[in-house]
Amino acid sequence: MELHSLDEIMEMTAKAQKKPTMAVAGAAKAAVIDAVLEAVDHDQVTPILVGDTEQICEMLKERGREPADFEIVETGEGQTPAETAVDIIKDGKADFLMKGSVETSDLLHPVVKRENGLRTGRTISHVAFYQLPFYHKLLITTDDGITAYPDLKKKKDIIINAVEALHALGYECPKVAVLCCKETPDEGLPETIEARKLQELCEQGEMGNCKVVGPISYDLALSAERAKLKKYDCPYSGDFDVLVVPNIHAGNILGKCLELLPGVEMCSYVSGARIPIVLTSRAASAKERLTCIALAGVIASRREK
Repeated sequence: MELHSLDEIMEMTAKAQKKPTMAVAGAAKAAVIDAVLEAVDHDQVTPILVGDTEQICEMLKERGREPADFEIVETGEGQTPAETAVDIIKDGKADFLMKGSVETSDLLHPVVKRENGLRTGRTISHVAFYQLPFYHKLLITTDDGITAYPDLKKKKDIIINAVEALHALGYECPKVAVLCCKETPDEGLPETIEARKLQELCEQGEMGNCKVVGPISYDLALSAERAKLKKYDCPYSGDFDVLVVPNIHAGNILGKCLELLPGVEMCSYVSGARIPIVLTSRAASAKERLTCIALAGVIASRREK
């Protein structure tokens, strides 16, 4: 199985037997409230709104909603909204987390605290899904925004995070390209050496059911025709599911280049913890926020506990 559009992710939420519950850390923010309400109107999630209850209630009323229809939780004494939201998840009352008016570092801090039990032992990473007019299926890029300079172990974790996400969405054997500036290992370019090592680790069965190829350049990963012209023999050229970038700079640049192409749609979530995390950009459209919530909700419902 493979997904060809973000609408297919939205359709999965409609078919779910049970709506997931989302804890929103710092819900008193206009864009966040609007995204949550749209998700509620689409019957995607049951939200728990964490933060300043007075502000949250006022914002709901401004939008013609009755606060009594929502579960609203005041930030615990001496806590940040993220800490209170994580406590709600620890108590089994919510399935995933969404960032509101809190800093990303503050959101992730209670997630990675050992005593909260949400760690998997793997690196936390950002997984972005792109619907591109020039590609025949959804394309995933990672890590675009969390780990600055991942070493070999962290890159392995980043791949496993993306592969597990795709398994949860129904993929059997995702194909992963570890991007570099060239397709042959070069001692002068350590990223290429790590990319080949990641391929070897996959071949040794250390990354689950997937195929990893590295090093490989962007053009050879996405174009079978370009691979043929360059006499690069890879059966997955033009059909990869995941692009793994060497560092946060490459990921950020690649992501923004893709986002600004005409006709592109995208959504994303943060993986590597025991629960998905919605972490949208300030520039995200309402539809993108809605799809991000849908994606995290589907993965929360389907992933192995």
